Amino acid sequence: MVSTKLYTAIYVVLFVSATVQVLVEFAGLSYWLAFGVIMVLSAAKAVLVAAYFQHLRFEPRSLTYLVCIGLVAALALTLAASYSLL
Repeated sequence: MVSTKLYTAIYVVLFVSATVQVLVEFAGLSYWLAFGVIMVLSAAKAVLVAAYFQHLRFEPRSLTYLVCIGLVAALALTLAASYSLL
Protein backbone atom coordinates (compact mmCIF):
# COMPACT_ATOMS: atom_id res chain seq x y z
CA MET A 1 0.00 0.00 0.00
CA VAL A 2 1.25 3.45 -0.86
CA SER A 3 1.64 5.79 2.07
CA THR A 4 -0.15 9.06 2.66
CA LYS A 5 3.21 10.84 2.65
CA LEU A 6 3.82 9.75 -0.93
CA TYR A 7 0.41 10.97 -2.10
CA THR A 8 0.99 14.26 -0.27
CA ALA A 9 4.37 14.67 -1.97
CA ILE A 10 2.80 13.95 -5.37
CA TYR A 11 0.09 16.52 -4.66
CA VAL A 12 2.72 19.13 -3.76
CA VAL A 13 4.70 18.39 -6.93
CA LEU A 14 1.55 18.69 -9.07
CA PHE A 15 0.56 21.94 -7.35
CA VAL A 16 4.02 23.47 -7.75
CA SER A 17 4.27 22.48 -11.41
CA ALA A 18 0.81 23.94 -12.11
CA THR A 19 1.91 27.15 -10.41
CA VAL A 20 5.08 27.21 -12.51
CA GLN A 21 2.97 26.80 -15.64
CA VAL A 22 0.92 29.86 -14.73
CA LEU A 23 4.08 31.84 -13.94
CA VAL A 24 5.60 30.85 -17.29
CA GLU A 25 2.52 32.22 -19.02
CA PHE A 26 3.02 35.63 -17.40
CA ALA A 27 6.84 35.66 -17.57
CA GLY A 28 6.96 37.33 -20.96
CA LEU A 29 8.85 34.52 -22.67
CA SER A 30 8.64 34.01 -26.39
CA TYR A 31 5.60 32.01 -27.49
CA TRP A 32 7.45 28.85 -28.53
CA LEU A 33 9.69 28.79 -25.46
CA ALA A 34 6.70 29.19 -23.14
CA PHE A 35 4.81 26.57 -25.17
CA GLY A 36 7.73 24.12 -24.86
CA VAL A 37 8.10 24.62 -21.12
CA ILE A 38 4.38 24.22 -20.53
CA MET A 39 4.27 21.07 -22.69
CA VAL A 40 7.18 19.49 -20.82
CA LEU A 41 5.60 20.27 -17.46
CA SER A 42 2.25 18.93 -18.66
CA ALA A 43 3.83 15.70 -19.88
CA ALA A 44 5.63 15.24 -16.56
CA LYS A 45 2.39 15.80 -14.67
CA ALA A 46 0.54 13.33 -16.90
CA VAL A 47 3.17 10.65 -16.31
CA LEU A 48 3.06 11.25 -12.57
CA VAL A 49 -0.73 11.01 -12.44
CA ALA A 50 -0.82 7.90 -14.64
CA ALA A 51 1.91 6.19 -12.66
CA TYR A 52 0.53 6.72 -9.18
CA PHE A 53 -3.14 7.68 -9.28
CA GLN A 54 -4.03 5.30 -12.12
CA HIS A 55 -1.69 2.66 -10.63
CA LEU A 56 0.29 2.03 -13.83
CA ARG A 57 3.43 1.89 -11.74
CA PHE A 58 2.19 -1.34 -10.16
CA GLU A 59 0.81 -2.93 -13.36
CA PRO A 60 2.70 -5.27 -15.68
CA ARG A 61 5.05 -3.49 -18.06
CA SER A 62 3.10 -4.74 -21.08
CA LEU A 63 0.07 -2.71 -20.00
CA THR A 64 2.24 0.37 -19.50
CA TYR A 65 3.69 -0.10 -23.00
CA LEU A 66 0.19 -0.44 -24.42
CA VAL A 67 -0.86 2.86 -22.82
CA CYS A 68 2.30 4.55 -24.11
CA ILE A 69 1.61 3.32 -27.66
CA GLY A 70 -1.88 4.80 -27.46
CA LEU A 71 -0.48 8.07 -26.17
CA VAL A 72 2.07 8.28 -28.99
CA ALA A 73 -0.66 7.52 -31.56
CA ALA A 74 -2.90 10.25 -30.12
CA LEU A 75 0.01 12.69 -30.16
CA ALA A 76 0.81 11.82 -33.78
CA LEU A 77 -2.80 12.35 -34.82
CA THR A 78 -2.91 15.67 -32.97
CA LEU A 79 0.27 16.85 -34.66
CA ALA A 80 -1.03 15.78 -38.07
CA ALA A 81 -4.28 17.65 -37.49
CA SER A 82 -2.49 20.78 -36.29
CA TYR A 83 -0.17 20.66 -39.31
CA SER A 84 -3.17 20.72 -41.63
CA LEU A 85 -4.49 23.79 -39.79
CA LEU A 86 -1.27 25.75 -40.22
